[in-house]
Amino acid sequence: MFESAELDHRVSKEDYRKEKPRVREAVLKAQLELVDQKRFAVLILIEGMDAAGKGETVQMLHDWMDPRHVHTQAFGEPSEEERERPPLWRYWRALPAKGRIGIFFGAWQSVGLKRLLEDGHEEDLDEIVRLEEMLAHEDVLVLKWWFHLSKKQQKKRLKKLERNPRTRWRVTEAEWQHHKRYDKLRASAESLLRRTSTAEAPWAVIAGADRCYRELTVANILLKALRQRLEQPKRETVLDPVPSPLPALDGHNVLRALDYGRRLSGNEYDEQIEHWQGRLNVLSREPHFEGTTILAVFEGTDAAGKGGSIRRVTAALDPRSYHVVPIAAPNEEERAHPYLWRFWRHIPRPGQLLIFDRSWYGRVLVERVEGLSPEGDWKRAYSEINDFEAQLVRHGFVLCKFWLAITPDEQLKRFKARESTGFKRFKITAEDWRNRDKWDEYERAVCDMVDRTSTEIAPWTLVEANDKKFARIKVLKTLCHAIEAVL
Repeated sequence: MFESAELDHRVSKEDYRKEKPRVREAVLKAQLELVDQKRFAVLILIEGMDAAGKGETVQMLHDWMDPRHVHTQAFGEPSEEERERPPLWRYWRALPAKGRIGIFFGAWQSVGLKRLLEDGHEEDLDEIVRLEEMLAHEDVLVLKWWFHLSKKQQKKRLKKLERNPRTRWRVTEAEWQHHKRYDKLRASAESLLRRTSTAEAPWAVIAGADRCYRELTVANILLKALRQRLEQPKRETVLDPVPSPLPALDGHNVLRALDYGRRLSGNEYDEQIEHWQGRLNVLSREPHFEGTTILAVFEGTDAAGKGGSIRRVTAALDPRSYHVVPIAAPNEEERAHPYLWRFWRHIPRPGQLLIFDRSWYGRVLVERVEGLSPEGDWKRAYSEINDFEAQLVRHGFVLCKFWLAITPDEQLKRFKARESTGFKRFKITAEDWRNRDKWDEYERAVCDMVDRTSTEIAPWTLVEANDKKFARIKVLKTLCHAIEAVL
């Protein structure tokens, strides 16, 4: 895999001086088209051997392009704030928006390589592949560059840097220790590249011994990738192999199987609401709660009582210990990033209960039914959501997902009540009536969502919500049991 890059590739200084102006101008022109069109983002992942010219290449890119639209992020050991979140959080929040170029030093590829070197585990590599494929489908042009030197070339380069007083600081004991482990590093790097080079995000191995050759190679790779993407009329929608829903031969599904007749009397409700709110409050003051993050996701049929259930949860808590995030249509900044970005950015530190009033499931519900997302995007979303939730739970988060369900007759009753009550009239809109006309389509989407995202680590709780009292108690009880299981 590295044989070609270990050859003595060179470009003469004279040829470099002749070629540089043309390539530099073409790269800058392509970048400004990218900025103007804002159709996609560019993410450049920089990895490679020590002394292979990674830092010099990044500096060259900043010099050749408009640096206002290029952001470089170096990832070392995670900070305390970063360790409190799932490992991918710090990469997600640094992703470039459409029209911009992001350069990542030492991102998730470095983590995967470190794991390979330490214990030979390759489990992280599958997660890397899925992440990069998702970014590619979400209008991110992913360019992965491995800068390479042979063992002999690396030794020669390190000694040359040491001899020069202006570059001596760049060679430390760590670089020489890495050189001693060169053979093991090379073998692990080959495994990394082999396992994570895909059609959506292939690796380019760049010979790093000669600066002129290296810079022109990088510039031409970037130029070709930009031009191809800029001239592509429209991103093709790629369908994931998600099976079609099973035919509803007998009319049964998970929503119709619920017992909507479950109710609580006023006295039962008063007794239980006091008990479960008190229990939640006590749990929130447990010492171990400070090290725990709880995410509660509320979805449901229009008028099913999500807001009322959320208020019964927050009424039991100190306002400093929770935060409610209402999710509406994405704004301009959110549309410029991959779909899950706007949810990752809200992930809190430990000691918080974060409530999503609607959530990332909008892609497989309203966006699917209303045709707001191409079929390929919402079909991909099931596996992307499962990956996202798995990362949260593996990091120790408590994740509770509630679907509040009511019958069509109960919804109609509540819609009419809202229309006739002045202080509730704002809750009912023409869109609610339009959604009601698509009841069967939404029901089918909800059942598919449950079938494909109710997992062992992040199951859905289906709440029979025809009786608001029963629904509120079921939500509180489920949340308390989930927190107790972790504490």
